[in-house]
Amino acid sequence: MIDNEQVRKVAHLARLELKPEEEEIFTTQLSNILEYFQQLSELNTEKVAPTTRAIDVSNITREDSLELFPNREEILSCAPEQDGDFFKVPKIMSEE
Repeated sequence: MIDNEQVRKVAHLARLELKPEEEEIFTTQLSNILEYFQQLSELNTEKVAPTTRAIDVSNITREDSLELFPNREEILSCAPEQDGDFFKVPKIMSEE
């Protein structure tokens, strides 16, 4: 069982400022998580192969392929803003 003092210590290490009501919520939630892990540790997993997911997941994206478009002006005309032969987009990174 986790107490409020342990939650405050973890919050301090993580540089989090918690309100007293948040401390209570996290104390309960973290205790529940640890209880669940305790239940899992009681299972016999000797013959279970290690895995990172509970279910099999595969990537279903298509392979990229280069296709030339005959009418460059038509594509650029759909852009909200353009700069010569290029799409103009908002800057998302600083110069630092």
